[in-house]
Amino acid sequence: MQILQLIPTIAYGDAVGNDAIALKKILKKMGYVSNIYAESVVEPLDSKTAYKIDKMPKVNEDDIIIYHLSTGSELNFKFAKFKCRKIAIYHNVTPPEFFEQNDEFIKGINEWGLEGVRFLSDKVDYCLADSELNKQDLIDLNYKCEIDVLPIVVSFKDYKKTPNRAIVKKYSDGYKNFIFTGRIAPNKKQEDLIAAFYYYKKYYNDKSRLILVGSYKETDLYYMRLKKYVEEIGVEDVIFSGHIKFDEILAFYKVADVFLCMSEHEGFCVPLIEAMMFEVPIIAYNSTAIPGTLGGSGFLVDDKDPIFVAKCIDKVVSDKELKENLIKNQNERLEDFKYEHIAEQFKNYINAFIDKEQV
Repeated sequence: MQILQLIPTIAYGDAVGNDAIALKKILKKMGYVSNIYAESVVEPLDSKTAYKIDKMPKVNEDDIIIYHLSTGSELNFKFAKFKCRKIAIYHNVTPPEFFEQNDEFIKGINEWGLEGVRFLSDKVDYCLADSELNKQDLIDLNYKCEIDVLPIVVSFKDYKKTPNRAIVKKYSDGYKNFIFTGRIAPNKKQEDLIAAFYYYKKYYNDKSRLILVGSYKETDLYYMRLKKYVEEIGVEDVIFSGHIKFDEILAFYKVADVFLCMSEHEGFCVPLIEAMMFEVPIIAYNSTAIPGTLGGSGFLVDDKDPIFVAKCIDKVVSDKELKENLIKNQNERLEDFKYEHIAEQFKNYINAFIDKEQV
């Protein structure tokens, strides 16, 4: 029996793509023929990781295709036509309204994505969702099949690699480093991070910097607005990393004093797990899947007032006992996301699905 995976685009460093790669390894260890097929395989990835969809073999009705559902794509509609057993993994689609006045193209892609999610509601045999939030979204969209929650698989050993030494040296200079990891996008609300940082730097510690680790295009309207905002309020030491190598990402976590997240839409938020791995205390806005991923750990805020958030940052930085408790709770929560635990959960779900289908 084949258990194949379908994904619209697979790219280096993307959480959905990384999830597919991790699941492929688990499926192969289970003894199944398993490969990943995508409409677009972005370099430097190659056929060792995934094949273009035109290389996909013929499937039989006993085979299984796992489809990663996260964006607008023709695959959302083509997937329903395969004559085999079908599983959808729902990673969520960012609500299109976040991109109004910022990126009409992405807004359209996400509208198309939600249309695809609705289309598949009665056409799949089983669903996995990254989070309880994503599961509830599928329920609200009248999905007819059974739905289980499976967090994104994160390979902890990847994060034990050596961080970029040059970055660690450069930013280990006595400044307080506050980071957020995630592409520059309107739902991530980087402007709220900048505002809170402005007040922290002004009232608490001038020797501090905000590092926004994430990709952008120079022509992105949202990125240009953020740059203009930084200039208008006159705050210094706001760094946009752009797309960087993995060892450089590790280095920024290594030098971070606090991980800040003011995002207003996350289907899971892998960077929260990454911050936990590096024992960086987390301050995060209480929205969407964020409290579920934190699972009672971290420092959740319900108020985005930048003066209040700046005060919270100072409290975490200056209160040693609070910081230690935050890290302790994060370490305990991290246990729930260990690779072995999630891999076993996935195996159990797949085996239960196959057994049920064979009855």
